[in-house]
Amino acid sequence: MSKLKLIVIMGFFASIFGLNAQSIKEITVLDATEFKERISEGKVALVDVRTANEFNAGNIKNAENIDFFDPQFITCFSEYDKDEPIYVYCQSGNRSGKASKKLAAVGFTKIYDLKGGYSGWKNASK
Repeated sequence: MSKLKLIVIMGFFASIFGLNAQSIKEITVLDATEFKERISEGKVALVDVRTANEFNAGNIKNAENIDFFDPQFITCFSEYDKDEPIYVYCQSGNRSGKASKKLAAVGFTKIYDLKGGYSGWKNASK
């Protein structure tokens, strides 16, 4: 099979199935252990993208809550440095994956998404 044909086929499947977070170079999905190590290395931008009710029911220490469903979601990141690492999480990893893609689309270059979200974090902390 020629390279061109292979590229066309791969592009076709990518457009049908979409790109997942792991395939976008600015986004790295970390398991709970590595996520915890990285955020404990000093002051980092840590963002919980769940609703306020979910956040208030329990969150990772020092996280800021920016609700993914807020119509002004991306605007809330205007004060963040797009070249500095940003760590995001939600309840299960679904919203934070979507949030990570939005952040990459507006120019953030080092996005770290918590695999399994806050649920995975709590289970790993037991």
